Amino acid sequence: MKRTLRAGRLATFVYFALNGFLMGMWVVHIPAVEHRAGVGHAVLGWLLLLLGAGAFAGMQLAGRLTDRVGARRVVPAGAVLCSAALVLPGLATNGWLLGVALLVLGFGNGCLDVSMNAHAVQVERGYRRPVMSAFHATFSIGGVLAALVGARTLDGGAGPAVTLGAVALLGVIVSVLAVPALLHPEPARTAHAPTEPHPDAPAPTAASARPRTPRRIWLLAVLALMLMLCEGVANDWSVLHLRDVLDAPAATAALAYGAFATAMTLGRLLTDRVAARFGPVAILRYGASLAALGLTVAALSPWTPLALAGWTLFGAGLSGCIPQLFSAAGHTDLDAAGANVSRVAGLGYLGMLAGPALIGPLTRLVPLNLTFFLPVACCLVAACAAGILRAQRPTSVRQEVEAV
Repeated sequence: MKRTLRAGRLATFVYFALNGFLMGMWVVHIPAVEHRAGVGHAVLGWLLLLLGAGAFAGMQLAGRLTDRVGARRVVPAGAVLCSAALVLPGLATNGWLLGVALLVLGFGNGCLDVSMNAHAVQVERGYRRPVMSAFHATFSIGGVLAALVGARTLDGGAGPAVTLGAVALLGVIVSVLAVPALLHPEPARTAHAPTEPHPDAPAPTAASARPRTPRRIWLLAVLALMLMLCEGVANDWSVLHLRDVLDAPAATAALAYGAFATAMTLGRLLTDRVAARFGPVAILRYGASLAALGLTVAALSPWTPLALAGWTLFGAGLSGCIPQLFSAAGHTDLDAAGANVSRVAGLGYLGMLAGPALIGPLTRLVPLNLTFFLPVACCLVAACAAGILRAQRPTSVRQEVEAV
């Protein structure tokens, strides 16, 4: 049993790293793909919304499928689809084809994202201790590896179709090879035996037969939206902050995102041990508070070194928060882990897309650094709401009798 669990954990690491690597390779090749498709920055910005729409749709479908047939089937299917779809943007020769390619790629990414997180919850349940954050750190490491490999291939003059095609083939092979190590689905559980309906009770309808999503899941999803909004702001605006507000050289400004991403990765590698000792509530409360402090320092700092320190604290504080939300969603209902994770991840993903988009219009009203108090406020709300992560007895979906 222990050997099976260790193999399942290793396979989960593989799929998280693969997902990070695949999406990192796409990000690295965005300029080359844009040039090949003959679209400008404005058109590309709109097309990237299709990537997000596809991911959201894939998350919702994969969540339900995972609960029905098990993550063991959905994870490799999502990984194969995401890997194969990676080559499509490299082959696109116009905006229409690129839009379709991004929609399919986003769908595959969403399927893999939710199903591998649901499998991670199953692994964590087997270990009986926090292990989720390490999986998310592996995703980040996959992205870093993609940046290194992509930079090397681009420097060698390889076109996006060739490089992305080779990576797609590699991804499909890895996806298939890791399947035997995945855990088998757990049997459905019920917390209470079914009771006979009251004679005068109305007959159940098709709508009332569907399980209701617990309120706790929607609260977790809202927190995920706010915290991933913060992450999206750092991804897209940290470099511009140092360059435009503090007038830092381009090479120095790039260190802002590097400091944030490095702190995120290292923090996630350490979070599981901290969560095992102090609990997920402390991780979210003090992590979000540290993130708010770090971004405040970065926003108000007149000196580049202090601003870099602020972005570092921001990444360290955020690092463990999202894994705690995903883990809590998966453990809330043992029979609906996939669907619950899909709701939290789906709203979180929308937050990551919305964050950078909201900052742009706000810069017309206030300076860029002052717009960062929007994510600061989100972090403070998350810190105050950390009690939602207090452990509760897992339930079965059969206890939920109302429709959504």
